[in-house]
Amino acid sequence: MRLFVGLGNPGAKYAQHRHNIGFMAVDEIARRHGFAPWRRRFQGETSEGTLERERVVLLKPSTFMNDSGRAVQEATNFFKLGITDVTVFQDELELPPGKVRVKVGGGVAGHNGLRSISSHIGNDYRRVRIGIGHPGVKELVHSYVLSDFSKEERPWVEALCAVIADNCGQLAVDRDSTFQNRVHLAMQGKGFFDKDEDEKSG
Repeated sequence: MRLFVGLGNPGAKYAQHRHNIGFMAVDEIARRHGFAPWRRRFQGETSEGTLERERVVLLKPSTFMNDSGRAVQEATNFFKLGITDVTVFQDELELPPGKVRVKVGGGVAGHNGLRSISSHIGNDYRRVRIGIGHPGVKELVHSYVLSDFSKEERPWVEALCAVIADNCGQLAVDRDSTFQNRVHLAMQGKGFFDKDEDEKSG
């Protein structure tokens, strides 16, 4: 069994924020794979289904980003999951828009959602880092992540969430590199990346 956690802030006014792309990704997973209706539990919302014959619980914490770890800890305790069973979908400033990288453990790079999760369950969970780009200067980061994606950004955001959802079964069976490569190639095929771009960049 696996726990897929989308990071974001609850409520309509935050729904289209760059900081909420983790929520957007797990919402699309639920839609495309016919998961059960969302229900309130574990200080968040959950939806259950199956990917690659593996039971998967999706979780969107309702605690606001800075306290995401409370919901994750409650869910992992309830299901008696180990830290390696947890995958977190997060926005990543240090990756170009539309790029995706998967890693296990590592630093939190100033991401308050990751900081909270690491403080509650430890650090060695899988992170699906979804690139949103950087505003260029540190002083603009807060307002940048807490702003809506622009109209021009919406096409790649929607395409990326769909591609993540289509390939997320690979994460459920620990094929992280396969997932990452398929997402890259699919986005490249849709014309969002240059054909000659080094897929190992970033």
